[in-house]
Amino acid sequence: MPVLTRLIPSPVVVDISRGAMDDLAGLLADQRISASGKLSIAISGGSGQALREKLAPVLPDADWYPVVDGTIDSAVKLADDIKGKRYDAVVGLGGGKIIDVAKYAAARVGLPMVAVATNLAHDGICSPVSILDNDNGRGSYGVPTPIAMVIDLDVIREAPVQFIRSGIGDAISNISAIADWELSHRITGEAVDGLAAAMARTAGQSVLRHPGGVGDDEFLTVLAEALVLSGIAMSISGDSRPSSGACHEISHAFDLLFPKRAASHGEQVGLGAAFAMHLRGSHEQSGLFVDVLRRHGLPVRPEEIGFSVDEFVAAVEYAPQTRPGRFTILEHLNLSAAEIRDAYSDYAKTISS
Repeated sequence: MPVLTRLIPSPVVVDISRGAMDDLAGLLADQRISASGKLSIAISGGSGQALREKLAPVLPDADWYPVVDGTIDSAVKLADDIKGKRYDAVVGLGGGKIIDVAKYAAARVGLPMVAVATNLAHDGICSPVSILDNDNGRGSYGVPTPIAMVIDLDVIREAPVQFIRSGIGDAISNISAIADWELSHRITGEAVDGLAAAMARTAGQSVLRHPGGVGDDEFLTVLAEALVLSGIAMSISGDSRPSSGACHEISHAFDLLFPKRAASHGEQVGLGAAFAMHLRGSHEQSGLFVDVLRRHGLPVRPEEIGFSVDEFVAAVEYAPQTRPGRFTILEHLNLSAAEIRDAYSDYAKTISS
């Protein structure tokens, strides 16, 4: 008998709404994630303290664990601190670093993890991956998908607007990543998971085509849903392939070559996606990317994030080394530095016209 369906790793509940955080205790109890309220809550030392003061009265049985940074050492320390204390779940309350630390710690001690995102900077909020700094730079660690995802739009609005802009860049870069995946399928025979690709592409298109802006609840909801869908797409495929292609290789190259000057993840992958679409010859699509990025206040040229053209060329040339084994338009074209410079010159003329 053939298998007619498959199980999809995804959160039991996703709550994206205004005031969602106010009913966190009720949501966890109703979903039987934590009827007792015995929770381990990881927070940042900054904005997390204000949220702790707000939530502590409604979560009297929770223990709070400040997280210093987004390193593997912090994640291991959190796991050691909560081990053996009979919590129902681990809650990551904060931005991407706090959520990644909480995901890793929860996996290490075998507890479900609840992600309560306070910004929309990237799609890691619901992904099966923790990105943590280590002695060799930065590593990706496989973890279970969060069992619940809570995004309070009132809290999102209080975060700096650059976090929302970063999420926009990350979401629309899915479209470039899927184009790379399909290219690899045609050239190398790499299998494409159709469901994961459909989810990631739909997520990217929903943000790319939405007429709203960063101040609209409707747009913020669509962006939050897109980032959640991107995380689920990665869970389905078992890796970051649905959301990471040449765009992310270029961003990783910026991070490695210029670690003290790198811009936000979403700014870099958005720029990388627009340029990658140009390299594919998809000039109309690249132009649409540029228009949308500009409308939301994101960069479309390296100079706009403090890099010279020479540095951009160096990053693009180095980019394939950041993900050995991944096949994208960069590996396919295998451009020299001079050819990258010529391609960028053409891209710059195209977006100026």
